[in-house]
Amino acid sequence: MTFQRKALGKRGEGEACKYLQKMGYRLLERNYRCKLGELDIVAKDSPGILVFIEVRSRSGKNFGLPEESINYTKKNKLRTLANYFLMTRPEFTRVPCRFDIMAVYFNKEGQLEKINHIKNAF
Repeated sequence: MTFQRKALGKRGEGEACKYLQKMGYRLLERNYRCKLGELDIVAKDSPGILVFIEVRSRSGKNFGLPEESINYTKKNKLRTLANYFLMTRPEFTRVPCRFDIMAVYFNKEGQLEKINHIKNAF
C-alpha cells in the first residue's frame, strides 16, 4: 500500500470518527489490532448496540464506490475479528451487535465531499 493510500485511509477514519461522535456514538476502539487482523472502529450507538465499523475511503470514482470494495472474504474476516473481540471482552457478551460500513468520499483536491453511513450492512 502506498503512502498516499494509507494517508487517505487514515484521514477517512478520522472523518468517520468525527461523524460518529456528532451522531451520538461512543467510540470504544479505533484500529483495534489482534493476531487475526484489524477492526477500523468499534463503537456503541445511542440505543447501546455494539457496532463494528469498516471505513473505506476514495478520492475519485476510477476504482468504483468505496462500499463496493468489501467483498465476501472481507465480511467473513470482519465477523471473525468481531468474534475474537467479543471473546476477549466479556462485558460485551450479551450486548446486541451489528456491522456498519462508512464510505468516505474525497475530491481530487483532498477535501471531504460526503460520508455514506450504511447501517447493518451485512
